[in-house]
Amino acid sequence: MAAESLSAPEACEDTEPTPARMRGTMGTFASGVTVVTGIGRDGVPVGFACQSFASVSLDPALVLFCADHRGRAWPRIRESGRFAVNILAEEQTDLCGRFGSGKGRKYEGLDWEVSRWGTPSLPGVLTRVHADVYDVHGAGDHDVVVGRVLALETVSDRPPMLFFRGGFGVGGPAAAPDPWGWGDHWG
Repeated sequence: MAAESLSAPEACEDTEPTPARMRGTMGTFASGVTVVTGIGRDGVPVGFACQSFASVSLDPALVLFCADHRGRAWPRIRESGRFAVNILAEEQTDLCGRFGSGKGRKYEGLDWEVSRWGTPSLPGVLTRVHADVYDVHGAGDHDVVVGRVLALETVSDRPPMLFFRGGFGVGGPAAAPDPWGWGDHWG
């Protein structure tokens, strides 16, 4: 690129990275929504909504998610050593609401099954990724969890749920239902 074609950078707001500003700024990055599930050593199913999920490596097959240290589910999943990532379809705001809060009983009245890998499989999701905890890195108030993939299940080909600017979807006003105290403890 020739030096004469460079223009001055666009004017923008420059602020300190407070927690509120981080949430607002990072909310401009649209992401898919998942529910990470597991079964504690006591046999009780646990899970939490998580938008920080990504593929890490193809060989070996590795994925990652980020989990809040303060959550109730992640420590129990970590202890068990195995989890499933249930990738949500766009209309599954009910599942997101259930698992996106520290309030309410996540599995009460929900039709779910234990997979052959011993993890909770949620109904009607797009995809399930079954994995073992491979590595965990502390990072601020979260853990970066790397999982070694055991199996992949494609369940549906419907459109995915997208989270953007505090709501679902990117085409209109943000809409985020709050039946379970949604959004207070996202992974």
